[in-house]
Amino acid sequence: MPFVTADSQKSAYDVIVVGSGAAGGQSAYTLCLDGAKVLMLEAGRSYSAESETPMFQTPDMAPLGGVATPDKVFGFYDATVDGGWQVPGEPYVRMTEDPAGSFWWWRARMLGGRTSHWGRISLRNGPYDFKPHSRDGLGFDWPIAYQDLAPYYDKVELLIGVYGSNEGLENTPNSSAGCLLPPPAPLVSDLLVKQRAGRLGIPLIPGHRAVLTRALDHQRNPARLHPGNVTAQKLCAEGMRSRAPCLWATPCNRGCSVRANYQSITVHLPPALASGNLDITTDAMVYEITLGRDGRANGVNFIDRTTGKQRHASARVVVLAASACESARILLNSTSAQFPQGLANSSGKVGRYLMDTVGSSVRGQVPLLEGLPPMNEDAADGHQFYVPWWLYREQLAGKLGFARGYHIEYGGGRHMPGYSTAAGIEWLTGGNYGLKFKQDVRRYYGSFINFDGRGEMIPNENSYCEIDPGGTKDKWGIPVLRFHWQWSEHERRQAAHMQKTFAAIIDAMGGRVYELQTDGAKAIAPGGFIIHEVGGAIMGSDRGSSVTNQWCQTWDVPNLFITDGAVFASNADKNPTLTIMAIAWRAADHILGRMRSREL
Repeated sequence: MPFVTADSQKSAYDVIVVGSGAAGGQSAYTLCLDGAKVLMLEAGRSYSAESETPMFQTPDMAPLGGVATPDKVFGFYDATVDGGWQVPGEPYVRMTEDPAGSFWWWRARMLGGRTSHWGRISLRNGPYDFKPHSRDGLGFDWPIAYQDLAPYYDKVELLIGVYGSNEGLENTPNSSAGCLLPPPAPLVSDLLVKQRAGRLGIPLIPGHRAVLTRALDHQRNPARLHPGNVTAQKLCAEGMRSRAPCLWATPCNRGCSVRANYQSITVHLPPALASGNLDITTDAMVYEITLGRDGRANGVNFIDRTTGKQRHASARVVVLAASACESARILLNSTSAQFPQGLANSSGKVGRYLMDTVGSSVRGQVPLLEGLPPMNEDAADGHQFYVPWWLYREQLAGKLGFARGYHIEYGGGRHMPGYSTAAGIEWLTGGNYGLKFKQDVRRYYGSFINFDGRGEMIPNENSYCEIDPGGTKDKWGIPVLRFHWQWSEHERRQAAHMQKTFAAIIDAMGGRVYELQTDGAKAIAPGGFIIHEVGGAIMGSDRGSSVTNQWCQTWDVPNLFITDGAVFASNADKNPTLTIMAIAWRAADHILGRMRSREL
């Protein structure tokens, strides 16, 4: 496989792609399968899902029973090998540590980026989500509409494999025929939630996740994805044949050695590498984009983390896909006489309008789920069903007190017991030990239900990142970011509404609620905590108020593109990864067209 070092890179490439996750992987895939010579630079180490995934290890085989630690905040088995909210030697600065104004910055620092960690929930933005300002007068409209991205949503779903169904609900778009795989069977707890929430007028529909419930159609899908490109079709088909359907046995956050779920390293990168057009350099910490005398990008400077040396790579086009905040950091650190405030920042909007998903959670216990017979409910690792936002009309009429909605994810069932299976049940038992404690554990096992709201944040002037004016640098000598964060009353009221909704569903199930929080300011999770941050280099139709145009092309530097979440003009209640990939594919097609016409 063409993994290269700083010393063995070619003298120049067609395109440099910075980052290897959803945006970087999709950008490289599309470019390479159409013949472009690409160098991918990844700040973290190399990683192989096939050899490093502990698929069938039980919790007792891990240190401390696999529980979370400061170094592995999602547990020992989480696929993130070196990343987290804190990365040794790579600090960032918060303007305040007050939870109401603090921001948590998650970084993966591994090949494949966050696609090795994410929940694989793959929801399309709807028509309203691209034109929110036109709908309620708040935030910004995108310079594109749903119709512009719909064909690329189809392509991404066909390539990575997404299960789900078409329900025809408001602002919850249907996929084209043949794009979705069949959803998995629901759990007992799913059926109970669906029944009781339905009595409250709350709809549950099959979830959409990037997990193979059956083998991909390697005979027909490649031709739909790459019409007229026989070589790309062949490589795409080979990639699809290498993936097995889900075994329903291992949590997705461990990674997947059989390639049943989507990860950049198992879906996007193998065909790109097989094309012979992709070189990958890991441990390459990009800190600056360089310009030629013509004012165009001519490459990037990076630190070789294995040697600590500064290196340079050259290309006709540079694509930033390093994640929203990292891409903003690179731009802000790329200063020159022409761009003293950072590259592509003539609008002053680089780093501005950061957004995260509004998050709030409630846990409940449901007696109806006690004492069920033993069964395997590891299933699809969650999201068999979910609740799309259902109160658009009431919200538009001003009846809710907040302008944007949320969807509901939830989890229940009798998954493999772990160290924390019985943790905290004293709120039900009053506290026991010995034989009574064991009896209580068996009684309550599988009877808990957890509801999580995932809502839209409206961009605001007070949520942004900047290069720390105090001069803080990471261990490589690169200036770090300082974060400012503020929720608006819209988000706080939304979080309070989540809490009331979750409590109502648990009550309808005959259950008991644990720690309901009706104060939205206390119910809302800190910024960045949901790991859905977007913005920082938003796209727009006016160069004075945005960083890129509709093609993810920066206004100031015509051969510099940004294809990750930084370009989001709004952050819908839908998880952003599917939209990131659709945008990246569309931008890559545009780059290819401009390269053919020699405009790039």
